[in-house]
Amino acid sequence: MVGSASLIRHLGAWRGQGAGPAYRQLAEAVRLLILDGRLPLAARLPGERDLAQALGVSRTTVSSAYGRLRDEGFLTGGQGAAARTRLPAGSGPSRLQADSGDARPDVIDLTSAVLPADPNVHAAYVRALERLPARLPGHGYEREGLEELRETVASAYRRRGLPTSAGQILITHGAHNGLVHLLRLIIRPGDPVVFDHPTYPQAIDAIMSAGARPVPVALPDSDGEDGWDVDGLAAACRRGGAPMAYLVLDHNNPTGRIMRAADRARLLSALKGSETLLVLDETLVDLTLSGPPALTASAVDAPRVVRLGSMSKSVWGGLRIGWIRADRAVIQRLAQSRASFDLGVPVLEQLAAVELLNDGGAALAARRPLLRARRDHLRARMAEALPDWVCPRPAGGLSLWARLPAPISSALTARAAAEGLRLAAGPRFGVDGAFERRLRLPYTLSEDQLDQAVERLARAAARIGRRAGLEKSPRPSIVY
Repeated sequence: MVGSASLIRHLGAWRGQGAGPAYRQLAEAVRLLILDGRLPLAARLPGERDLAQALGVSRTTVSSAYGRLRDEGFLTGGQGAAARTRLPAGSGPSRLQADSGDARPDVIDLTSAVLPADPNVHAAYVRALERLPARLPGHGYEREGLEELRETVASAYRRRGLPTSAGQILITHGAHNGLVHLLRLIIRPGDPVVFDHPTYPQAIDAIMSAGARPVPVALPDSDGEDGWDVDGLAAACRRGGAPMAYLVLDHNNPTGRIMRAADRARLLSALKGSETLLVLDETLVDLTLSGPPALTASAVDAPRVVRLGSMSKSVWGGLRIGWIRADRAVIQRLAQSRASFDLGVPVLEQLAAVELLNDGGAALAARRPLLRARRDHLRARMAEALPDWVCPRPAGGLSLWARLPAPISSALTARAAAEGLRLAAGPRFGVDGAFERRLRLPYTLSEDQLDQAVERLARAAARIGRRAGLEKSPRPSIVY
């Protein structure tokens, strides 16, 4: 069950940001929480009387909001019965058209920061298929992953200055799957898990699903390209005896910032002797667009550091290949425990991954200029269309982390849907309703699509601004 206090934290400043009467604004806010995953499916919501009292509104307001959500297919149960969250049949992009009823066939999706497939993906699968017959006499189950792929991944770490053997690598269905395996192995219900805040939304979901107690440590509120509260991270790990900390230090998703090598060394020194397993998500480590490569800083290592890697951001999201780099003993325990969860990664995909990883970095070298141009293009268009927004230039990664002139992220996301633009609201990247003044804007689409997205975003922001009585600030959006 979702308690009233928890739901209120998720709702944030819901009132006064949407259109129409209070019940409609409340329904819109709850619907958005369900759609972007901040409220789990089949979760029981507070009763009408309890929620009305907690929100300081009439019971009629809550009853009408729940009724609207039931009519739309987002809640089950009739009036007077327990309300549980659900998704309507056939839910998808067309469901995100808010209340306008105007279905848009040209929806632009900015909810995912991913690129289309690398041009070499098809050719890699063709070569992998040619090599597949040699594997067919075997049983095809590889708990740790194909030896060839594990050695290929290990050699990439060695080139970074991190001595690694194939025995320290476990192949997974992407980095998220690797995190889930680690949580199942290490975490018990109620254990604290420390993470930087904001962070990757699916990681938060995985931590919560494991029954862990989330312990967010805020990134310094700076528009620079780096900066972490190293002392705060170390204190949070030690104070609660956290068995795990999950950090995205290399182009943090969504901010794009990098932790300096000196700060990494200081963090490892502060955690020396602790029982905290430091899980570093390096999904975006190869996507440095400006300044020193993240690979340089990431070479700092220690025995209780576990690294997650993936090909989803740099190659293609449809290639579900990731890996865990850890101490041999941890890898062996993971290989034994995974049998109750999955039986390994498909052999064909692993063979294709070998082909793609052995290209000498040519594909990534070709993608970085494209991403750099799109990043700069999006920032320039944002500065023209929304000059009161602040859009720092990230050193790398796939998105901008925009600062809004008011806490309107969720309301803006709902309004943008009516304009044919899908967004992930800022609170999706945190807990307890944080980041209503933030919005992640991926720059992975073409420049024409980005132009259209900015136009729609500006229209949505103008309508929200008129309702909220916001005044434009002369502050420029681009920060160098």
